[in-house]
Amino acid sequence: MHSVERIGRYRIERRLGTGAFGTVWLAHDDELQAPVAVKVLAENWAHRLDVRERFLSEARLLRKAGSPRVVQVHDIGELPDGRPYFVMEYADGGTLADLLVSDPLTVLEALRLTALAARGAQALHEAGVVHRDVKPSNVLLRTAPDGTRRVLLADLGLAKSLAEASGLTLAAGSAGYRPPEQAEPGAGIDARADVYSLGAVGYQLVTGTVPAAPGRVVPPRRLRPDLDPGVARALMRALEPERERRWPSAEAFAEELERLAAAGASGGRPRGRGRVVAAAAVAAVLAAAGVALALTLRPSSASGGRVADATGRVVLWVPDGWGRQLRDSGWDPRALGLPAGHEPGLAVADDLARWQDPGADVRGVFVGLSEHGDVTARVNAVDHPGCHYDGSRAYTSPSWDGRIRTWSGCPGGGRLTEAALVPAGSARQPQVYVQIRRHGGDDATDRILRSLRVTWPPYG
Repeated sequence: MHSVERIGRYRIERRLGTGAFGTVWLAHDDELQAPVAVKVLAENWAHRLDVRERFLSEARLLRKAGSPRVVQVHDIGELPDGRPYFVMEYADGGTLADLLVSDPLTVLEALRLTALAARGAQALHEAGVVHRDVKPSNVLLRTAPDGTRRVLLADLGLAKSLAEASGLTLAAGSAGYRPPEQAEPGAGIDARADVYSLGAVGYQLVTGTVPAAPGRVVPPRRLRPDLDPGVARALMRALEPERERRWPSAEAFAEELERLAAAGASGGRPRGRGRVVAAAAVAAVLAAAGVALALTLRPSSASGGRVADATGRVVLWVPDGWGRQLRDSGWDPRALGLPAGHEPGLAVADDLARWQDPGADVRGVFVGLSEHGDVTARVNAVDHPGCHYDGSRAYTSPSWDGRIRTWSGCPGGGRLTEAALVPAGSARQPQVYVQIRRHGGDDATDRILRSLRVTWPPYG
């Protein structure tokens, strides 16, 4: 597929994205004179009959829904090498994940978008399908002929019929958006699993932060104090760990969000229009938003000292007790509002599962490299709602020049440090983004930054 020009009758224009089992291409239907998206099974899975059937099942389930709120399938076929593909409507507005990194939303915008996504889930449920992986990157936006924005649910790769899902199922879904009944194999699920995921999407749109683990979700008003209490209650009800306490259906959740929007429930935008809520950026990385991150549990004897990412390009020192858990396989700089990609990076902490909770007693470091964009500008745009901004200072060492910004008095008494670094001297690459979290104890920021060593391909 390196020099593909046509798939069936569809003229290929560019690649839109690549997932675990397939690649999606933007193509043009010359006969209907319209853009389309074509999803093709990956070559490395072509020999697996079970994966092939799962791929085709996604197309059938999308077709079965038959709703304008769910991505429509127009055609299906096979390449000359036997790999199946299916053709879908093209969503020209990107995804909710794209929207999250472009500019903060008002509460009214967040409510309306979440309600539309919930209406899409309800259409699936009425067709007898549970999605099982509702998250911002699977909610597409398409411009309607009248200029309004349509919201479409997509990617049914993990979907099941409700009849099948009510029995024993395998663990599925994405961290941060996954209800507890989907986290372990064997538990049956129903449509309320998608209600939880929709609640997580709404929570992220409102607060800019991916929710913590079920039962440990930070109340949204701690992240956005001006939020209408009714909005907070609606979101937290959707995120109830016990499904019997959630909204009984996606439709009921949508109706409540629409009622709140009609009543003018607000809270404005997150502080500083156009600013990055850094908790959201790093939480998105830790929740594997577009990047598969491996979790390594280090023994207690290695709970401090030298740590490195999977490529060996990023190496740093962390204090004793900080290095018990490591996610080491990179990050997507898009989480900070930079050009998308898969760059070297790591997160190391005493409890990474609690990183999304700004009130949690977590001590750790996140480091991400970026070859493109302006990391300093993005770090200067960082905000931490609920924390007191202490100011910024220049940073210089034999290896790095940069800017450090600090916050204190975060929920639970935590402290946060954000840093943007470039190599000392004339070299401007690689740029490095660093976030440090701590509760009490000595400030180890300078020692951590002085220990940072990065190997970038142009520098040997």
